[in-house]
Amino acid sequence: MRTRIKICGITRVEDAADAVRLGADAIGLVFYPASPRAVSLQQAKTIVESLPPFVTVVGLFVDQDRDTIERYIHEVQIDLLQFHGDESAHECSRYARPWIKAIRMREGIDLAEIARAYGRAAGLLLDSYKAGVPGGTGQCFDWGRIPATLASRIILAGGLDPQNVAQAIKQVHPYAVDVSGGVERSKGVKDAAKIEAFIAGVKRGDN
Repeated sequence: MRTRIKICGITRVEDAADAVRLGADAIGLVFYPASPRAVSLQQAKTIVESLPPFVTVVGLFVDQDRDTIERYIHEVQIDLLQFHGDESAHECSRYARPWIKAIRMREGIDLAEIARAYGRAAGLLLDSYKAGVPGGTGQCFDWGRIPATLASRIILAGGLDPQNVAQAIKQVHPYAVDVSGGVERSKGVKDAAKIEAFIAGVKRGDN
Protein backbone atom coordinates (compact mmCIF):
# COMPACT_ATOMS: atom_id res chain seq x y z
CA MET A 1 0.00 0.00 0.00
CA ARG A 2 1.39 3.39 -0.95
CA THR A 3 2.17 6.03 1.67
CA ARG A 4 -0.37 8.85 1.75
CA ILE A 5 0.84 12.46 1.63
CA LYS A 6 -0.40 15.55 3.46
CA ILE A 7 0.97 19.01 2.70
CA CYS A 8 0.27 21.13 5.76
CA GLY A 9 0.29 24.87 6.39
CA ILE A 10 -1.33 25.80 3.08
CA THR A 11 -2.12 29.52 2.96
CA ARG A 12 -2.58 30.19 -0.77
CA VAL A 13 -4.84 28.82 -3.51
CA GLU A 14 -1.88 28.38 -5.84
CA ASP A 15 -0.01 26.26 -3.28
CA ALA A 16 -3.06 24.04 -2.78
CA ALA A 17 -3.32 23.64 -6.56
CA ASP A 18 0.35 22.68 -6.84
CA ALA A 19 0.07 20.17 -4.00
CA VAL A 20 -2.94 18.45 -5.58
CA ARG A 21 -1.52 18.55 -9.11
CA LEU A 22 1.71 16.94 -7.94
CA GLY A 23 -0.04 14.14 -6.05
CA ALA A 24 -0.87 15.12 -2.47
CA ASP A 25 -3.79 13.27 -0.89
CA ALA A 26 -4.56 15.92 1.73
CA ILE A 27 -3.89 19.55 2.56
CA GLY A 28 -3.68 21.02 6.05
CA LEU A 29 -5.17 24.37 7.07
CA VAL A 30 -3.83 25.83 10.32
CA PHE A 31 -6.46 27.54 12.46
CA TYR A 32 -4.11 28.24 15.38
CA PRO A 33 -3.71 32.06 15.42
CA ALA A 34 -0.18 32.02 16.87
CA SER A 35 1.18 30.04 13.92
CA PRO A 36 2.95 31.88 11.07
CA ARG A 37 0.94 29.59 8.77
CA ALA A 38 -2.47 30.42 10.24
CA VAL A 39 -5.32 31.19 7.85
CA SER A 40 -8.49 33.18 8.38
CA LEU A 41 -11.95 31.77 7.78
CA GLN A 42 -12.16 33.60 4.45
CA GLN A 43 -8.74 32.38 3.32
CA ALA A 44 -9.70 28.82 4.25
CA LYS A 45 -13.01 28.99 2.40
CA THR A 46 -11.34 30.36 -0.73
CA ILE A 47 -8.72 27.60 -0.69
CA VAL A 48 -11.24 24.81 -0.08
CA GLU A 49 -13.60 26.07 -2.79
CA SER A 50 -10.72 25.84 -5.29
CA LEU A 51 -10.05 22.15 -4.66
CA PRO A 52 -11.11 19.30 -6.94
CA PRO A 53 -12.97 16.25 -5.54
CA PHE A 54 -11.28 13.55 -3.44
CA VAL A 55 -8.78 15.81 -1.69
CA THR A 56 -8.97 15.57 2.10
CA VAL A 57 -9.09 18.92 3.92
CA VAL A 58 -7.55 18.76 7.40
CA GLY A 59 -8.19 21.52 9.94
CA LEU A 60 -5.51 21.95 12.60
CA PHE A 61 -6.40 23.23 16.08
CA VAL A 62 -4.35 23.74 19.26
CA ASP A 63 -6.27 23.74 22.57
CA GLN A 64 -9.02 25.90 21.14
CA ASP A 65 -12.49 26.20 22.66
CA ARG A 66 -15.45 24.25 21.39
CA ASP A 67 -17.33 27.26 20.02
CA THR A 68 -14.33 28.31 17.92
CA ILE A 69 -13.85 24.84 16.46
CA GLU A 70 -17.55 24.45 15.69
CA ARG A 71 -17.58 27.82 13.93
CA TYR A 72 -14.75 26.72 11.64
CA ILE A 73 -16.44 23.39 10.96
CA HIS A 74 -19.68 25.19 10.10
CA GLU A 75 -18.03 27.77 7.83
CA VAL A 76 -15.39 25.62 6.10
CA GLN A 77 -15.78 22.18 4.51
CA ILE A 78 -13.31 20.34 6.76
CA ASP A 79 -13.08 16.56 6.34
CA LEU A 80 -10.71 15.68 9.18
CA LEU A 81 -9.77 17.43 12.43
CA GLN A 82 -6.18 17.49 13.70
CA PHE A 83 -5.68 18.27 17.38
CA HIS A 84 -2.19 19.49 18.11
CA GLY A 85 -2.42 20.49 21.77
CA ASP A 86 -3.21 18.77 25.05
CA GLU A 87 -6.77 17.80 24.10
CA SER A 88 -8.16 14.68 25.74
CA ALA A 89 -9.71 11.89 23.68
CA HIS A 90 -13.10 13.04 24.96
CA GLU A 91 -12.51 16.60 23.74
CA CYS A 92 -11.37 15.37 20.33
CA SER A 93 -14.49 13.22 19.94
CA ARG A 94 -17.02 16.04 20.45
CA TYR A 95 -17.38 16.93 16.80
CA ALA A 96 -19.12 15.19 13.92
CA ARG A 97 -15.82 14.63 12.11
CA PRO A 98 -13.12 11.98 12.11
CA TRP A 99 -9.97 13.20 13.87
CA ILE A 100 -6.29 12.58 14.39
CA LYS A 101 -4.20 13.43 17.45
CA ALA A 102 -0.74 14.92 17.17
CA ILE A 103 1.79 13.55 19.66
CA ARG A 104 5.02 15.42 20.34
CA MET A 105 7.74 12.84 20.85
CA ARG A 106 9.20 13.99 24.16
CA GLU A 107 11.56 11.68 26.02
CA GLY A 108 9.97 8.81 27.91
CA ILE A 109 6.66 8.89 26.07
CA ASP A 110 4.79 5.56 25.88
CA LEU A 111 3.26 5.43 22.40
CA ALA A 112 1.44 2.16 22.99
CA GLU A 113 -0.32 3.66 26.01
CA ILE A 114 -1.19 6.82 24.07
CA ALA A 115 -2.56 4.73 21.19
CA ARG A 116 -4.88 2.99 23.65
CA ALA A 117 -5.98 6.30 25.22
CA TYR A 118 -6.75 7.77 21.80
CA GLY A 119 -8.22 4.57 20.40
CA ARG A 120 -11.02 6.40 18.59
CA ALA A 121 -8.57 8.53 16.59
CA ALA A 122 -8.31 7.86 12.88
CA GLY A 123 -4.54 8.03 13.35
CA LEU A 124 -1.70 9.44 15.43
CA LEU A 125 0.48 12.17 13.95
CA LEU A 126 3.97 11.99 15.42
CA ASP A 127 5.90 15.26 15.58
CA SER A 128 9.17 16.38 17.14
CA TYR A 129 9.13 17.81 20.65
CA LYS A 130 10.35 21.30 21.41
CA ALA A 131 9.32 22.94 24.67
CA GLY A 132 6.67 25.61 24.19
CA VAL A 133 6.19 24.89 20.48
CA PRO A 134 3.12 22.84 19.46
CA GLY A 135 4.52 21.86 16.06
CA GLY A 136 6.36 22.99 12.95
CA THR A 137 9.80 22.75 14.57
CA GLY A 138 11.53 21.55 11.40
CA GLN A 139 13.39 18.97 13.50
CA CYS A 140 13.40 15.18 13.22
CA PHE A 141 13.08 12.75 16.12
CA ASP A 142 14.43 9.21 16.47
CA TRP A 143 12.16 7.13 14.23
CA GLY A 144 13.41 4.00 15.99
CA ARG A 145 11.16 4.93 18.92
CA ILE A 146 8.02 4.05 16.91
CA PRO A 147 6.78 0.49 17.59
CA ALA A 148 6.31 -1.47 14.36
CA THR A 149 2.91 -2.63 15.63
CA LEU A 150 1.61 0.96 15.40
CA ALA A 151 2.93 1.77 11.91
CA SER A 152 -0.44 1.42 10.20
CA ARG A 153 -1.92 4.17 12.45
CA ILE A 154 1.01 6.58 12.12
CA ILE A 155 1.17 9.85 10.19
CA LEU A 156 4.87 10.69 10.35
CA ALA A 157 5.82 14.37 10.67
CA GLY A 158 8.64 16.39 12.17
CA GLY A 159 11.48 17.65 10.00
CA LEU A 160 10.64 15.66 6.89
CA ASP A 161 11.94 17.01 3.59
CA PRO A 162 12.75 15.77 0.06
CA GLN A 163 16.13 14.45 1.23
CA ASN A 164 15.04 12.28 4.16
CA VAL A 165 11.46 11.21 3.47
CA ALA A 166 12.38 8.06 1.51
CA GLN A 167 14.54 6.78 4.37
CA ALA A 168 11.81 7.65 6.90
CA ILE A 169 9.26 5.58 4.96
CA LYS A 170 11.60 2.62 4.53
CA GLN A 171 12.32 2.60 8.27
CA VAL A 172 8.88 3.35 9.75
CA HIS A 173 6.38 2.21 7.06
CA PRO A 174 3.84 4.81 8.20
CA TYR A 175 0.32 5.10 6.81
CA ALA A 176 1.07 8.70 5.78
CA VAL A 177 3.66 11.47 5.93
CA ASP A 178 3.05 15.12 6.73
CA VAL A 179 5.25 18.00 5.63
CA SER A 180 5.09 21.77 5.98
CA GLY A 181 8.38 23.64 6.39
CA GLY A 182 10.29 21.06 4.34
CA VAL A 183 8.55 22.19 1.14
CA GLU A 184 8.48 25.94 1.76
CA ARG A 185 10.17 28.95 0.20
CA SER A 186 9.26 30.96 3.31
CA LYS A 187 6.89 30.36 6.21
CA GLY A 188 3.45 29.74 4.75
CA VAL A 189 4.61 29.97 1.14
CA LYS A 190 5.17 26.62 -0.57
CA ASP A 191 7.67 25.83 -3.31
CA ALA A 192 6.26 23.67 -6.11
CA ALA A 193 9.68 22.21 -6.96
CA LYS A 194 10.17 21.14 -3.35
CA ILE A 195 6.70 19.60 -3.22
CA GLU A 196 7.48 17.68 -6.40
CA ALA A 197 10.81 16.48 -4.97
CA PHE A 198 9.15 15.48 -1.69
CA ILE A 199 6.50 13.40 -3.47
CA ALA A 200 9.21 11.79 -5.59
CA GLY A 201 10.99 10.91 -2.34
CA VAL A 202 7.82 9.31 -0.99
CA LYS A 203 7.58 7.15 -4.12
CA ARG A 204 11.21 6.07 -3.69
CA GLY A 205 10.46 5.11 -0.11
CA ASP A 206 7.52 2.99 -1.23
CA ASN A 207 9.59 1.05 -3.79
